[in-house]
Amino acid sequence: MKLSGVNTYLIEQYIAFKRNMGYALSDTYTFKMFDDFTIKNESTSVGLTKELADKWIEKRPNESDVTRYKRINDIANFCIYLNQLGYQSCIPRTPKKYQSTFTPYIFSKEELKSFFTACDTIRVHRNSNMKYILPVVFRVIYGCGLRINEALSLKNKDVNLDEGYIMVRETKNGSDRILPLSDSLITICKQYNLHLSSNGSEDYFFIQWNGSRYASDTVYKWFRKILWEAGISHGGKGLGPRVHDLRHSFSVHSLAEMSRKGMDLYYSLPILSKYLGHNSLEATDKYVRLTSDMYPELIQDVNKLCSYLFPEVKPNEAH
Repeated sequence: MKLSGVNTYLIEQYIAFKRNMGYALSDTYTFKMFDDFTIKNESTSVGLTKELADKWIEKRPNESDVTRYKRINDIANFCIYLNQLGYQSCIPRTPKKYQSTFTPYIFSKEELKSFFTACDTIRVHRNSNMKYILPVVFRVIYGCGLRINEALSLKNKDVNLDEGYIMVRETKNGSDRILPLSDSLITICKQYNLHLSSNGSEDYFFIQWNGSRYASDTVYKWFRKILWEAGISHGGKGLGPRVHDLRHSFSVHSLAEMSRKGMDLYYSLPILSKYLGHNSLEATDKYVRLTSDMYPELIQDVNKLCSYLFPEVKPNEAH
């Protein structure tokens, strides 16, 4: 993250401070956006004036409520930090916290089969690396229950195909995790590896021809095309299916499979929670509860356990 505005040093100091306190802060895009904002508005003093604070909280075109809340809240906390250091800064007024009522889309096994078939056969421009990326990236996201940026941030050094695991680093919750790969995933990753333009350990595993990392928006556009090819309806912007629903689907299918094999939920929930990189079992419980319509018999068992283990569930943590 390259900054050049008047707050550059203090932003870097703040991020280091928060990380030393144990916060992940792996997504620093808001601070880059804020830096660009101060430059564009020709700000010459640290922090925000009342005028700029009011301008910062204005809703942007196509910005969701949850994105706006996070953008404003991040900079409000930064401005509080500045005031504590003795810099006079207006604190942007944070809107009421957004409570999501979104229900994830859970892919059926039949839909996943159609989806992955479309990944393998969709037409791609011959000069695009996507013809090699698409059959692999979505299988890795689903097969390992990854967030999209976790998959796109994988580097060659993080993918060990000889021993069959990946290392997921700098995650949303700040903890690295090692995840096993299935035999089928290992095979398809090895096939993909034959087409990599570079095998440097620090190069991205899903790499563009110019060596840079793919943007999540680019992958999402292809995701929508693949849904169309697979005959899976999309509800429109904000309604899904989303790429993140592959992670939801992995979670539900994994827990259902463990239940079918007779594994006690007392043991399976913590395993799934650790695998997904959640900070708490409450987050995993929330994840599974959202799928009650698909697996009512499974949820009934979860409720019997969670009613006394997890009486309070924190919203929006299962992402």
